Amino acid sequence: MKVILVKDVENLGKKYDVKEVKNGYGRNFLLPQKLAKAATKKALKWLEDQKEIINKEAEEELKMAQELASNLDGVEVAINVKIGEEGQLFESINNQKIAEKLKEMGFEVKKSQIKLAEPIKELGEFPIKVGLEHNLEVEISLIITGEKSE
Repeated sequence: MKVILVKDVENLGKKYDVKEVKNGYGRNFLLPQKLAKAATKKALKWLEDQKEIINKEAEEELKMAQELASNLDGVEVAINVKIGEEGQLFESINNQKIAEKLKEMGFEVKKSQIKLAEPIKELGEFPIKVGLEHNLEVEISLIITGEKSE
């Protein structure tokens, strides 16, 4: 029996795969559990349409990611923090703060996309890598400046 998987099925295949399964397995498990559809001509046409839609969506996502990457590449992000008498920072700069600053600047970047080994605890300029969807990676420049606290 040929079926089209509607969901990922462990030890069988991924969503939208067409698989040959034993009749009993298909009729008694996959179809009642709504894990698969029988692979009729109509269902195969539906599958082609679904794959077309997925490909179009993937192309759109790739375009958006590439546009974000080109706009974000080389951007300078300045963060001003309070410093003490000796020039030490009262707070460390982490992924969350960088993501918030990028959001203020109009870039939608998740904190998990910012590749920072450890929080920054000193003044200066630092190159920071940002990993985007579709394995795109850009480098931004983080500039940490300080103002004396009173």
